[in-house]
Amino acid sequence: MKYYVVKYAGQFGFIKPWTAVRDSETFSQQFLTPSIVEGMEKKLFPELLKDRGIFKIVRHRVAYDQMTAQQEQIQPRGWNITSKMARRDYAILVRGVLLYPKLYLAFEDKKDAEIAFTQHLCLCRNEDVVFPQSIDVVEQSEFNSNEDKFAGYELIFEENEQSFLVGYNRFNENKPMHGWLKVLGNPVKSF
Repeated sequence: MKYYVVKYAGQFGFIKPWTAVRDSETFSQQFLTPSIVEGMEKKLFPELLKDRGIFKIVRHRVAYDQMTAQQEQIQPRGWNITSKMARRDYAILVRGVLLYPKLYLAFEDKKDAEIAFTQHLCLCRNEDVVFPQSIDVVEQSEFNSNEDKFAGYELIFEENEQSFLVGYNRFNENKPMHGWLKVLGNPVKSF
């Protein structure tokens, strides 16, 4: 089976850990959950907004050069209310951000890959933009084994003895999402 693999790249990216909502240190995940991939697919193909599930992206993979800790000023949701005023304080959050992320999205349909190639994507935050770089036509076996070309982390979306809980699907009534991590080659390319 042939895959049409669109490679995206950017300067930096953050993949939100589902367990780190209120942590003072929020380190980026190295893999994409089913709801993140589904969100990307809905951005690329808005005609699928009404449908639940992943229909066009058959595989994916993420790699990056390094991770760096960056401080971010946030404003927590709660209010501090006194007898004279109500205010929202500021806090500093340390985020682990991926430097020079590479995202590979595999499609079975050439037309879908060509549509994806005309658009940018975000990993999890709007400022983490990755842009299309190339489209490769490869056999499924090459995507599974070519460590030089497709090294990275991929969460395989299935439940088995290797699976672990990766979050709750915001597109499907917050149902639990499971998967197991497939690592190909060396996904972290240090300088």
